[in-house]
Amino acid sequence: MLARKSIIPEEYVLARIAAENLRKPRIRDRLPKARFIAKSGACNLAHKNIREQGRFLQDIFTTLVDLKWRHTLVIFTMSFLCSWLLFAIMWWLVAFAHGDIYAYMEKSGMEKSGLESTVCVTNVRSFTSAFLFSIEVQVTIGFGGRMMTEECPLAITVLILQNIVGLIINAVMLGCIFMKTAQAHRRAETLIFSRHAVIAVRNGKLCFMFRVGDLRKSMIISASVRIQVVKKTTTPEGEVVPIHQLDIPVDNPIDSNNIFLVAPLIICHVIDKRSPLYDISATDLANQDLEVIVILEGVVETTGITTQARTSYIAEEIQWGHRFVSIVTEEEGVYSVDYSKFGNTVKVAAPRCSARELDEKPSILIQTLQKSELSHQNSLRKRNSMRRNNSMRRSNSIRRNNSSLIVPKVQFMTPEGNQNTSES
Repeated sequence: MLARKSIIPEEYVLARIAAENLRKPRIRDRLPKARFIAKSGACNLAHKNIREQGRFLQDIFTTLVDLKWRHTLVIFTMSFLCSWLLFAIMWWLVAFAHGDIYAYMEKSGMEKSGLESTVCVTNVRSFTSAFLFSIEVQVTIGFGGRMMTEECPLAITVLILQNIVGLIINAVMLGCIFMKTAQAHRRAETLIFSRHAVIAVRNGKLCFMFRVGDLRKSMIISASVRIQVVKKTTTPEGEVVPIHQLDIPVDNPIDSNNIFLVAPLIICHVIDKRSPLYDISATDLANQDLEVIVILEGVVETTGITTQARTSYIAEEIQWGHRFVSIVTEEEGVYSVDYSKFGNTVKVAAPRCSARELDEKPSILIQTLQKSELSHQNSLRKRNSMRRNNSMRRSNSIRRNNSSLIVPKVQFMTPEGNQNTSES
């Protein structure tokens, strides 16, 4: 706000504005960490300066399948139009070389009926009629107005060539569209992961856990889960590895390492000496530059195609000291799954130290559990005392209301001197 002239000196105003600006803390927004795999499963990677572009044309079918739908539809339409136009030109050249076009232009009326046995293709008088005949041949419509004759062996060769080319175009383009509609990642849209991962104590060990589920009734056969940790590391020789991948084992009692994904499951990784999370504590987790990638693979029951679903968890998406709530209940002999609580978690007692410190000092876990038990008992006592106080207040208020409703006694004097009491 500017000061009026001759009321507040300008030097004072400038000094005050400068002082206020110095007092205000300058908060710089923290740049979001570039993740390797997005939450949707897409790879956050840009390929640049690829010089050998011809390698994509060597695998033309995969290139067509990987294209976007609008590009695929444009190529689908243009392939048929170009083939029709190309063979229309060839049919017109055949008719022009044989003299059919001049014959139709010179004769008229009843004389044209005698040309059907001398021309290569009947009723091909111009390029438009040649284009229509090309469409009829390749699409096998056959309206009956135009047809081949035995006069031109060259026309028969063109007919055979167009049929072969048309079959190849149909097979490639229809196969490409079928593969795009039946791609494996379409099935992965109904495979969901919890938005956050948790670290809590399970069976006396710190465990990294997340939840996975399938929204469809058709199952994923031979489903397996792999977990990798991606982080930036530096070797003892000074080499910087920007994307260093480490496999971490999954706690699965089944030897085949497959899961039966009939209902949402909590996938657990025990943080032990083999785990990259072994030396990370709760305070160190926020400063870690790591990303946990989860990969779910399996065979689709209805189509037999192998599908893969991916997601990742960065340090900000890992909740320490939380546990997933139960969402599977039994109702009238049927197991019911409440997907509204799929990613809900609750706080539980968990040591804030790393798994290494927990292995070296097992007493930390006992102390943590004792503290949580004491805090739980104190909270129960507070709740019970609050309930007692509330019940006592209610009983006192009820007594007061009852006492106010008691009718007072009234005495009447009779002439004989007797006292009669009555209640009104």
